Amino acid sequence: MTYSGAVKVGGGADVHELQDLMISKVAVGPMDNNAYLLRCRATDEQLLIDAANDAETLLTLIGDDGIMSVVTTHQHGDHWQALAAVVEATGARTYAGREDVAGIPVPTDVPLSDGDTVNVGHVSLTARHLVGHTPGSIALVYDDPHGHPHVFTGDCLFPGGIGNTHQDPKAFASLLHDVETKIFGTLPDETWVYPGHGSDTTLGAERPHLQEWRQRGW
Repeated sequence: MTYSGAVKVGGGADVHELQDLMISKVAVGPMDNNAYLLRCRATDEQLLIDAANDAETLLTLIGDDGIMSVVTTHQHGDHWQALAAVVEATGARTYAGREDVAGIPVPTDVPLSDGDTVNVGHVSLTARHLVGHTPGSIALVYDDPHGHPHVFTGDCLFPGGIGNTHQDPKAFASLLHDVETKIFGTLPDETWVYPGHGSDTTLGAERPHLQEWRQRGW
């Protein structure tokens, strides 16, 4: 079946099957958070992005093979409600942006800085530090050697705009700058965007609206 990225809380996962990587997306919790399970096809190693809520659903998705790693995109509480339970059940190594580590109650084994690499089996993801939604928000970029890139943006980029900066002009300017330079400025229009809530999008769908976002200030 064709992947759409349309998921709902209580429903099943939608699976994006790439040549080297399988990406399973589920929605969990009262804020409709997205969680993404990445599986290397060559090694079957797995990595979870955002243990946001509903540990039972996430652990069922993970299955008996477990996970080696769990990455938290940022420190806001709706993105780590199930982190302690998932780590306890799987022994997974934890990753998060260096500047957000203090705001996540589960210890971070590997603090991430801009440009750092996170591996899942033979697949490498690059962390991009995006400042504004939180001080240490990170996106993860998978540059698929067989196709277009894929980027997991947490709450920094959605269909229709960047993440909430709480009407702080400096935070807004910072986040827009980082998203423009580190995401739009380095990745092509075909790049698939997997956000922390809601539907997926592509950079090509959003790029024409960057000036509009700048003018409106959110």
